[in-house]
Amino acid sequence: MIQTMPLKKQIRKLKRIKKPKSNYLNSLYQYWENFPKYPYIIVSSIDHLNLKVQTNLMANDVQINNIDLPHNLEAEEAVLGSIIIDSESITKIMGELKVDHFFLYTNGFIYSACLSLFERQEAINQITLIHELETKEILSRNGSEKSNQLEAIGGAEYISELIANTPTSVHIEHYSNLIIRTSTMRDLIKTGEEISEIGFKDDFDVDKSLSTAEDALYKIRQESISRDFVPLSRSLTNYLEQTSSTDNLDEDIERLPVTTGFSRLNDLLVGGLQRSDMVVLAARPSVGKSMLGLNLAVSAAKADFKVGIFSLEMGREQIAQRLLASQSKVNMQKIRNFSLQNTIEQQQVVDSIGLLSDLSISVDDTPFQTVMEMRGKARRLQISNGLDFLIIDYMQLINGNNRGREGNRAQEVSEISRQIKSLARDLNIPILAISQLSRAIEQRTSKRPMLSDLRESGSIEQDADIVMFIHREDKLISLEEWNKANPTSPYPRNRASVIIAKHRNGPTDEVEFQVEDSIGVFQEISMINSTANYNDQRAEQSIE
Repeated sequence: MIQTMPLKKQIRKLKRIKKPKSNYLNSLYQYWENFPKYPYIIVSSIDHLNLKVQTNLMANDVQINNIDLPHNLEAEEAVLGSIIIDSESITKIMGELKVDHFFLYTNGFIYSACLSLFERQEAINQITLIHELETKEILSRNGSEKSNQLEAIGGAEYISELIANTPTSVHIEHYSNLIIRTSTMRDLIKTGEEISEIGFKDDFDVDKSLSTAEDALYKIRQESISRDFVPLSRSLTNYLEQTSSTDNLDEDIERLPVTTGFSRLNDLLVGGLQRSDMVVLAARPSVGKSMLGLNLAVSAAKADFKVGIFSLEMGREQIAQRLLASQSKVNMQKIRNFSLQNTIEQQQVVDSIGLLSDLSISVDDTPFQTVMEMRGKARRLQISNGLDFLIIDYMQLINGNNRGREGNRAQEVSEISRQIKSLARDLNIPILAISQLSRAIEQRTSKRPMLSDLRESGSIEQDADIVMFIHREDKLISLEEWNKANPTSPYPRNRASVIIAKHRNGPTDEVEFQVEDSIGVFQEISMINSTANYNDQRAEQSIE
């Protein structure tokens, strides 16, 4: 069974683990002796690190059945020291390394403080970190006595020790991986304990118990998978079961604005999507939000813009298949099921793979990320590859930083919205934030979306520079209902209106589109009969 260990015994055990030259645990021992409301370390908590609640914990679970749990305190110190001496190094690890990966809670305090400073775009150094830790209180069990995190970690002396013991930040990613590895090992051990307890239950149900065990292991597997931006060419190559990949070596060309690929929409947006703008694309489910977002991504990439996509809903393989369908004009189901019927379709797909692989589109399909994690990944992509246009699909799947705290989801979405706007400004690129509207729109007589529909979703309307809605009557009303209400008007099958409901620096209007759901393509009505498609014109100009 998972044990509970007296605090003083716990510290003595940790002192044997630490390097002999360190005074850190001696300082902790003296501190906790003078703070008697913390008599035990509770090591039976499933959520073994939660800085969002009152905590009286010094270290993570240390033993199970008298066996030391895996940990690497030297790696934890090296990561923290690296961040303090080189604040930019935090962007290399913040997308993967979480606060609850740390073995020592006190080290988790320091890392959390570094993340807070980074999020507020403040300097991370010895002085600011000490001040940040001083401002964060911790309470005794009954809430009658207060301390702060700086005292909990052993004082400013420990910060100085971290700096002195870290000569360089070059290896921060290696040390971060060691921390994550030992954290995963601890999670696996604890999950094994939990699974064994399931087998001893009197009300044992085979199917339910196996499902619970599988879910627990699946959660560990998902959390341990390191995901980041992956070039679209890799997903397309996997589709053909090939092993080679294509690196995009094109020069980073800064252009303003980013083209949408649609003539009239570009005109209304004063040339396209402007840098530092937050553009919200909102609609009800299954209307075509992701489809239009991918169309915009390809159009921008064909014009030599470098595109990044955070897909919180679809996996990157599914995105690759959708892009293949839209480019090859082959039915999406055929591509998904590998059921191409003739050599013409096969050649269309092969040609499209070649064209799409040459585009600079990178996809990160990590689910339930925070904006802070996205910020770190996007900055790394911009430095390593270039980034001109970012798409987030979709906002309601983003994890907020306030989970577990008082407040509602609307407040959380408001904070997410503000962070996305801040990210667009920091990276100096347009960000297309796809958003889902609630079902309330379907309950009123007029189902045409309005800005007021976003007001239930926090401050999205206020933060956005541009708000666009997709409106499709054929998704809201049947043919029979339409004919009854509009006997003289043809049924608007596969017709969509993209409504520019808010434009901070330009006009509001709407653009009519023909939608081909089977291949995932939006086409401007005004462009369908043109001698050459606008997207193809831009592609030809790019090639020249």
